[in-house]
Amino acid sequence: MSLIEKKNRLSHRALLPAGFKDQLPSMAAHESFIVHSIIERCEAYGYERIKPPLVEFEDSLFNGAGVSMRENSFRLMDPVSGKMMGIRADMTVQVARIATTRLAHLERPLRLCYSGEVLRVHPDNLNPDRELVQVGAELIGPNTVTADLEVIQIALDALKRLGTKNISIDITAPTLIPLILRSVGLDPASSLELRGALDRKDIKAVEGLAGKNAMLLGNIMTTVGAWEVGIKKLRELTLPIGVIEIIDRLENVASLISSESDIAEVTIDPIENRGFEYYSGIGFSFFSRGIRGELGRGGRYSLEDDSSQSSCGFSLYIETLLRALNEPTKKNRLLIPVNTNRKIIMDFQAAGWLTVIGLEDITDERKEAERLGCSHFLKNGQVETI
Repeated sequence: MSLIEKKNRLSHRALLPAGFKDQLPSMAAHESFIVHSIIERCEAYGYERIKPPLVEFEDSLFNGAGVSMRENSFRLMDPVSGKMMGIRADMTVQVARIATTRLAHLERPLRLCYSGEVLRVHPDNLNPDRELVQVGAELIGPNTVTADLEVIQIALDALKRLGTKNISIDITAPTLIPLILRSVGLDPASSLELRGALDRKDIKAVEGLAGKNAMLLGNIMTTVGAWEVGIKKLRELTLPIGVIEIIDRLENVASLISSESDIAEVTIDPIENRGFEYYSGIGFSFFSRGIRGELGRGGRYSLEDDSSQSSCGFSLYIETLLRALNEPTKKNRLLIPVNTNRKIIMDFQAAGWLTVIGLEDITDERKEAERLGCSHFLKNGQVETI
């Protein structure tokens, strides 16, 4: 076999499906560091870690809010039971299941955090990956501004601790537009084209689809942006009583976040619905200026079919954070000669060194250390720098 044929064969073996990739050492280490840092912050606030399975039966995975992920989930048949299963595309629905079943006996509020891989059939517009790492937390219990605020602040704290710069938050009210549509005699479920035009901020399409309600919806579209300006505009409109309550909640959260958190900008988007379809309260998304895509998102939703229980949570997107953050400073790697006393090696490790132990006698320690990617080497009991 020629060298070219060997290279082609190796390249074919390394070919992966679209949206999947191998995480090589440097990137895998950075990803692990980010996940550990986020979970550490959640645990510092009293959140306990859970670990749902990668695969579940369809009737549980696609129950309640999970129905929104059905078309974006890989599915397969269980050869043992003969039942259809789904590979999770979102861990939030699994947390909801665990909270309402295995942890139903625990007192509320219940604070849970999680991390793990999710698989999606279709990537989103800003990220071609179909295998994603999801890290987040859920506060299950009271439907209050205080609870909303706690969840948002934990996410912001985690982002800041990682070194994320120029963080902004966009707060949404996914229930506002459906309530307004119903108040003017339109069924949100049968107005999908209009909802799509609103999400796209396509004013001409809204004018063509909304008829006599075009002016009202157009005025609401102008409230998107800086939260103080947007709230003022919303207050000037004639809106149903139920919408006023939503605006009050939106203003409370936005003002508290703006006053208590050191972030670049707080904006509101009262009409945004994409990705927030199953939310029953506020939604929010985190961004970093100059970084493509969301750093994460979250909000409040009812647990499965039980509207009496709700949760507010967030998920941070590791793939976006990998683009937004500098790699952590690499630890010093020390090449240690073969047959070095074990206690010496353990002492170096306890002092923070990464140790690479030779497997055979070395004639040129410096050259070998450089070949193995070490920053230092041990020679005659002394640490030397390359």
